[in-house]
Amino acid sequence: MTDPIADYLTRVRNAIKAKHRVVEIPASNLKKEITKILFEKGYILNFKFEDDGPQGTIKLALKYDPQTRESAIRHLSRVSRPGLRKYSGYREMPRVINGLGIAIVSTSKGVMTDKEASTLKIGGEVLCYVY
Repeated sequence: MTDPIADYLTRVRNAIKAKHRVVEIPASNLKKEITKILFEKGYILNFKFEDDGPQGTIKLALKYDPQTRESAIRHLSRVSRPGLRKYSGYREMPRVINGLGIAIVSTSKGVMTDKEASTLKIGGEVLCYVY
């Protein structure tokens, strides 16, 4: 597998389409940070890191609206990929749906959202868009 972040996003996307409650993903430190951001911003219900095997797993509890049974995550897309990296300075930080969504950015100070990176005046690699 050449792009573990794209695999992470695809597993979540497929679980949402199949209306699964829980999805299990192989863990890495970057994936753990992305999971924490998704939880803090309210896109997932809960998460659990398990240390089984050499790298461990992440279990995500997906969040759905009780009335319409629609997921809190409407769209997940990978921006920077191994073949074409996308970097952005803090002045040119992308706005996802005019500020309603988030862009997850890998900076020198760690993984954070586009808004946090702009307030800290740090640029970085734009990993993905979530809304």
